[in-house]
Amino acid sequence: MSAYFSHLKNKEMIMMVEAQQKKQAKKMLWITLAMMAFSTVWGFGNVVNGYVYFDGTKIIFSWALMFLLYFIPYALMVGELGATFKDSEGGVSSWVNETMGVKWAYYAGWTYWACHVVYISSKGTGGLRAMSWGIAGNTQWYDSLPTVTTQFATLVIFLFFCWVTSRGVPVLKTLATIAGTSTFIMSILFILMMYAAPAINPHASFYSINLNWKNLLPNFNLKYLTSLSILVFSVGGCEKISPYVNRLKDPFRNFPKSMFALAAMVMVSAILGTFALALMFDPKVINAHFNEYVSNGTYMAFDRLGKYYHVGGLFMKIYAWCNVIGQFSTLVLSIDAPLRMLLGSREAKLYVPKKLLKLNKHGAYINGIWMVVILSGGLIVAQALLPNAQAVMAQLVKLNSTTMPLRYLWVFAAYVALRKHQKQFKSFYKMTKHQWLAYTAGIWCFFVTAICCLMGIYSTDPMTLLLNILTPIVLTALGLILPAIKKHEDARIG
Repeated sequence: MSAYFSHLKNKEMIMMVEAQQKKQAKKMLWITLAMMAFSTVWGFGNVVNGYVYFDGTKIIFSWALMFLLYFIPYALMVGELGATFKDSEGGVSSWVNETMGVKWAYYAGWTYWACHVVYISSKGTGGLRAMSWGIAGNTQWYDSLPTVTTQFATLVIFLFFCWVTSRGVPVLKTLATIAGTSTFIMSILFILMMYAAPAINPHASFYSINLNWKNLLPNFNLKYLTSLSILVFSVGGCEKISPYVNRLKDPFRNFPKSMFALAAMVMVSAILGTFALALMFDPKVINAHFNEYVSNGTYMAFDRLGKYYHVGGLFMKIYAWCNVIGQFSTLVLSIDAPLRMLLGSREAKLYVPKKLLKLNKHGAYINGIWMVVILSGGLIVAQALLPNAQAVMAQLVKLNSTTMPLRYLWVFAAYVALRKHQKQFKSFYKMTKHQWLAYTAGIWCFFVTAICCLMGIYSTDPMTLLLNILTPIVLTALGLILPAIKKHEDARIG
């Protein structure tokens, strides 16, 4: 009998070992996580924006500094937060809730949602512009229309997709993934094909690249300082990869490897992409037609690449239609997902009025969608005062760069709070064992983000400056008012 039980025990141990081996086999390799993060964080638009805003190859110095002094510590902090709160599904709001308390978690959730108000208004504009390139091969007819007309069309598109959101259409998530993957692949192909272009078509007109210090070091002037938010916006979003930290083999060793590999890939992509654009575009011409290049730079690059390969506008049209699908499907997801994160959280029941928590028969937060309609729709209408559609697009790029990075502030605040109370939490991965270094990294990244966003508000255009100031103030005020309304509501019921 004892032999039987011994055999049974050995069999159970073997099964446990096999189960553990299978579990380990399913663990993710560090290079896999690096590739996933690369496709999530980076895009061709970031390369073009850097080239346009920072005088061509002069962006390289700034990219290097941004990756080394901001992006790498940012990613490593996200890894520690994700490893510590591996069972939290609310992302940044959950981290803030655990480290700073429920009220601060509400404000973190509100900030994440409020940042998307501007982003949402830019998707309709971006989608119509992509459609113009896809149909006509340019935006001359679109840009020649009165701004009131283009903004009315944008408003109609926006309202239609708000209605789509209220009906609940899950297929759009798949479309967004497909379109996003396609544009990402094309972005990588662009760099490779551009370097091959001189061999394919040696008689085409290419600009020569002069790699002296004058063409590599930026001019540290007002334009440079007020454009740094563009770079912060470009490298942000690492918190999206935090759930995957726990799926790595040996996270303590492999997560830093993933993040350094990610930084290396992004830096190589940024530098090679910058040189590829330098073969195409003269920074002096860009500065003379600044809004045109901000609005259309990616399409113009693919259009010129097609001419080098004797296929006309083929590459540009493929990219444009991928972008049409991506812009409009992302519009729906950007209306729906942040709203669900805000109103579906535990904090919402404590600080948000009940009317905003109302669900329709399709499971959508219908009054929350109306709030999006009023705020994002109001921004779309206000931009009808701008001189043309190119000015609208350029303003949205700048406004997004000063508002979207504000959500990263909560990541760094949560990290500093985590290290302050580290004895209360257990984690198998830490960015560093040294408390002073952890505090320095968290406070440094918080400071850089805040300063860049504040400097990014400045604009020589009065309308842009007004919107850059008013938008954060209005959204912050609304976030503070809602808890007061909830408190009055509870007092009246009580």
